[in-house]
Amino acid sequence: MDNSPTALFDSYEQDFKQIIQSIREKLDGDAKDERGEQKKAALRRVEMELDEADEMVSQMEIEIQGIPQSLKPSYQTRIKSAKADLQRYKKLSKDLHAALARSDLLGTRAGMGTPTSDEPYGASDRTRLLAGTSLLEDGSRRLQDSQRIALETEEQGADILRSLRGQREQIVNARDTLQRADTSIDRASGTLKKMIRRFLTFRVFNARGPHAGVA
Repeated sequence: MDNSPTALFDSYEQDFKQIIQSIREKLDGDAKDERGEQKKAALRRVEMELDEADEMVSQMEIEIQGIPQSLKPSYQTRIKSAKADLQRYKKLSKDLHAALARSDLLGTRAGMGTPTSDEPYGASDRTRLLAGTSLLEDGSRRLQDSQRIALETEEQGADILRSLRGQREQIVNARDTLQRADTSIDRASGTLKKMIRRFLTFRVFNARGPHAGVA
Protein backbone atom coordinates (compact mmCIF):
# COMPACT_ATOMS: atom_id res chain seq x y z
CA MET A 1 0.00 0.00 0.00
CA ASP A 2 1.32 3.41 -0.99
CA ASN A 3 1.68 5.56 2.14
CA SER A 4 3.11 8.63 0.39
CA PRO A 5 1.44 11.97 1.22
CA THR A 6 0.18 12.25 -2.35
CA ALA A 7 -1.22 8.72 -2.71
CA LEU A 8 -4.87 9.54 -2.01
CA PHE A 9 -4.72 12.66 -4.15
CA ASP A 10 -3.34 10.63 -7.05
CA SER A 11 -6.06 8.00 -6.56
CA TYR A 12 -8.88 10.57 -6.59
CA GLU A 13 -7.33 12.27 -9.61
CA GLN A 14 -7.23 8.96 -11.48
CA ASP A 15 -10.89 8.30 -10.66
CA PHE A 16 -11.72 11.82 -11.82
CA LYS A 17 -10.03 11.27 -15.16
CA GLN A 18 -11.89 8.01 -15.73
CA ILE A 19 -15.23 9.67 -14.98
CA ILE A 20 -14.41 12.59 -17.28
CA GLN A 21 -13.53 10.15 -20.06
CA SER A 22 -16.89 8.43 -19.63
CA ILE A 23 -18.66 11.81 -19.71
CA ARG A 24 -16.80 12.83 -22.86
CA GLU A 25 -17.81 9.62 -24.64
CA LYS A 26 -21.48 10.08 -23.73
CA LEU A 27 -21.60 13.76 -24.70
CA ASP A 28 -19.89 13.05 -28.01
CA GLY A 29 -21.98 9.93 -28.63
CA ASP A 30 -25.41 9.03 -27.24
CA ALA A 31 -26.21 12.44 -25.74
CA LYS A 32 -25.52 14.14 -29.08
CA ASP A 33 -26.71 11.61 -31.67
CA GLU A 34 -29.70 9.93 -30.02
CA ARG A 35 -33.24 11.31 -30.06
CA GLY A 36 -36.11 11.47 -27.61
CA GLU A 37 -36.02 9.32 -24.51
CA GLN A 38 -32.64 7.74 -25.33
CA LYS A 39 -31.04 11.16 -25.43
CA LYS A 40 -32.70 12.14 -22.17
CA ALA A 41 -31.44 8.93 -20.53
CA ALA A 42 -27.88 9.62 -21.76
CA LEU A 43 -28.01 13.14 -20.36
CA ARG A 44 -29.28 11.85 -17.01
CA ARG A 45 -26.31 9.48 -16.83
CA VAL A 46 -24.00 12.39 -17.66
CA GLU A 47 -25.52 14.42 -14.81
CA MET A 48 -24.85 11.58 -12.36
CA GLU A 49 -21.24 11.27 -13.50
CA LEU A 50 -20.75 15.03 -13.28
CA ASP A 51 -21.81 14.83 -9.63
CA GLU A 52 -19.28 12.04 -9.07
CA ALA A 53 -16.54 14.06 -10.75
CA ASP A 54 -17.43 17.05 -8.58
CA GLU A 55 -17.06 14.85 -5.52
CA MET A 56 -13.62 13.68 -6.69
CA VAL A 57 -12.46 17.30 -7.04
CA SER A 58 -13.70 18.03 -3.49
CA GLN A 59 -11.70 15.06 -2.18
CA MET A 60 -8.62 16.26 -4.06
CA GLU A 61 -8.96 19.68 -2.41
CA ILE A 62 -9.09 17.99 0.98
CA GLU A 63 -6.07 15.79 0.34
CA ILE A 64 -3.91 18.66 -0.92
CA GLN A 65 -3.96 20.12 2.58
CA GLY A 66 -1.70 17.28 3.76
CA ILE A 67 0.77 17.46 0.88
CA PRO A 68 4.19 18.96 1.69
CA GLN A 69 4.52 22.63 0.86
CA SER A 70 7.28 21.92 -1.66
CA LEU A 71 4.91 19.76 -3.74
CA LYS A 72 1.74 21.82 -3.38
CA PRO A 73 2.18 24.19 -6.36
CA SER A 74 2.15 21.40 -8.95
CA TYR A 75 -0.83 19.70 -7.31
CA GLN A 76 -2.74 22.98 -7.10
CA THR A 77 -2.19 23.32 -10.85
CA ARG A 78 -3.61 19.83 -11.37
CA ILE A 79 -6.70 20.71 -9.29
CA LYS A 80 -7.16 23.89 -11.32
CA SER A 81 -6.97 21.86 -14.54
CA ALA A 82 -9.48 19.32 -13.18
CA LYS A 83 -11.91 22.10 -12.24
CA ALA A 84 -11.60 23.63 -15.72
CA ASP A 85 -12.39 20.25 -17.33
CA LEU A 86 -15.36 19.77 -15.01
CA GLN A 87 -16.80 23.22 -15.76
CA ARG A 88 -16.37 22.69 -19.51
CA TYR A 89 -18.35 19.45 -19.48
CA LYS A 90 -20.97 20.90 -17.16
CA LYS A 91 -21.52 23.71 -19.67
CA LEU A 92 -21.67 21.26 -22.56
CA SER A 93 -24.22 19.14 -20.70
CA LYS A 94 -26.27 22.25 -19.91
CA ASP A 95 -26.22 23.30 -23.57
CA LEU A 96 -27.43 19.85 -24.68
CA HIS A 97 -30.23 19.97 -22.09
CA ALA A 98 -31.31 23.36 -23.41
CA ALA A 99 -31.23 22.15 -27.00
CA LEU A 100 -33.32 19.11 -26.05
CA ALA A 101 -35.84 21.33 -24.26
CA ARG A 102 -36.13 23.59 -27.34
CA SER A 103 -36.58 20.54 -29.55
CA ASP A 104 -39.36 19.21 -27.32
CA LEU A 105 -41.03 22.62 -27.30
CA LEU A 106 -40.91 22.94 -31.08
CA GLY A 107 -42.24 19.41 -31.43
CA THR A 108 -45.11 20.22 -29.08
CA ARG A 109 -45.96 23.36 -31.02
CA ALA A 110 -45.86 21.44 -34.28
CA GLY A 111 -48.48 19.09 -32.88
CA MET A 112 -50.77 21.97 -32.00
CA GLY A 113 -51.75 22.67 -35.58
CA THR A 114 -51.10 25.66 -37.79
CA PRO A 115 -53.53 28.60 -37.89
CA THR A 116 -55.40 29.00 -41.20
CA SER A 117 -57.58 31.72 -42.72
CA ASP A 118 -60.67 29.69 -41.83
CA GLU A 119 -59.42 29.11 -38.29
CA PRO A 120 -57.16 31.99 -37.18
CA TYR A 121 -56.20 30.11 -34.03
CA GLY A 122 -54.30 26.84 -33.93
CA ALA A 123 -56.16 23.75 -32.73
CA SER A 124 -54.53 23.92 -29.32
CA ASP A 125 -55.19 27.67 -29.04
CA ARG A 126 -58.84 27.10 -29.88
CA THR A 127 -59.04 24.33 -27.29
CA ARG A 128 -57.51 26.56 -24.64
CA LEU A 129 -59.86 29.38 -25.61
CA LEU A 130 -62.89 27.12 -25.30
CA ALA A 131 -61.60 25.80 -21.99
CA GLY A 132 -61.10 29.36 -20.75
CA THR A 133 -64.62 30.33 -21.83
CA SER A 134 -66.01 27.27 -20.08
CA LEU A 135 -64.13 28.18 -16.88
CA LEU A 136 -65.43 31.75 -17.09
CA GLU A 137 -69.01 30.56 -17.53
CA ASP A 138 -68.60 28.13 -14.66
CA GLY A 139 -67.22 30.92 -12.49
CA SER A 140 -70.20 33.13 -13.39
CA ARG A 141 -72.63 30.35 -12.48
CA ARG A 142 -70.85 29.82 -9.17
CA LEU A 143 -71.05 33.55 -8.45
CA GLN A 144 -74.78 33.63 -9.25
CA ASP A 145 -75.34 30.59 -7.03
CA SER A 146 -73.43 32.27 -4.21
CA GLN A 147 -75.51 35.45 -4.57
CA ARG A 148 -78.74 33.42 -4.58
CA ILE A 149 -77.70 31.50 -1.48
CA ALA A 150 -76.73 34.77 0.23
CA LEU A 151 -80.16 36.27 -0.51
CA GLU A 152 -81.95 33.15 0.67
CA THR A 153 -79.88 33.13 3.84
CA GLU A 154 -80.66 36.81 4.41
CA GLU A 155 -84.40 36.17 3.99
CA GLN A 156 -84.26 33.19 6.33
CA GLY A 157 -82.41 35.31 8.87
CA ALA A 158 -85.07 38.03 8.63
CA ASP A 159 -87.82 35.42 9.11
CA ILE A 160 -86.04 34.06 12.18
CA LEU A 161 -85.68 37.57 13.63
CA ARG A 162 -89.38 38.28 13.03
CA SER A 163 -90.29 34.98 14.67
CA LEU A 164 -88.08 35.73 17.68
CA ARG A 165 -89.57 39.22 17.97
CA GLY A 166 -93.09 37.74 17.97
CA GLN A 167 -92.12 35.18 20.61
CA ARG A 168 -90.59 37.94 22.73
CA GLU A 169 -93.80 39.96 22.53
CA GLN A 170 -95.79 36.88 23.56
CA ILE A 171 -93.48 36.32 26.52
CA VAL A 172 -93.76 39.99 27.58
CA ASN A 173 -97.56 39.86 27.29
CA ALA A 174 -97.67 36.62 29.28
CA ARG A 175 -95.49 38.18 31.97
CA ASP A 176 -97.76 41.23 32.19
CA THR A 177 -100.79 38.94 32.45
CA LEU A 178 -99.14 36.99 35.26
CA GLN A 179 -98.29 40.21 37.09
CA ARG A 180 -101.92 41.38 36.83
CA ALA A 181 -103.10 37.97 38.00
CA ASP A 182 -100.74 38.13 40.99
CA THR A 183 -102.08 41.57 41.86
CA SER A 184 -105.68 40.32 41.64
CA ILE A 185 -104.86 37.30 43.77
CA ASP A 186 -103.21 39.52 46.39
CA ARG A 187 -106.28 41.75 46.49
CA ALA A 188 -108.65 38.79 46.70
CA SER A 189 -106.52 37.26 49.43
CA GLY A 190 -106.66 40.46 51.44
CA THR A 191 -110.43 40.72 51.02
CA LEU A 192 -110.86 37.10 52.02
CA LYS A 193 -108.74 37.59 55.15
CA LYS A 194 -110.87 40.58 56.19
CA MET A 195 -114.05 38.58 55.65
CA ILE A 196 -112.69 35.72 57.75
CA ARG A 197 -111.72 38.05 60.59
CA ARG A 198 -115.15 39.68 60.52
CA PHE A 199 -116.84 36.29 60.47
CA LEU A 200 -114.81 35.07 63.44
CA THR A 201 -115.49 38.27 65.39
CA PHE A 202 -119.20 38.02 64.70
CA ARG A 203 -119.23 34.36 65.71
CA VAL A 204 -117.47 35.02 69.00
CA PHE A 205 -119.84 37.87 69.78
CA ASN A 206 -122.92 35.74 69.15
CA ALA A 207 -121.53 32.89 71.22
CA ARG A 208 -121.23 35.14 74.28
CA GLY A 209 -124.72 36.53 73.86
CA PRO A 210 -125.96 40.06 74.61
CA HIS A 211 -125.61 39.60 78.43
CA ALA A 212 -122.49 37.50 78.45
CA GLY A 213 -120.62 40.25 80.20
CA VAL A 214 -123.17 40.66 83.24
CA ALA A 215 -122.14 38.91 86.57
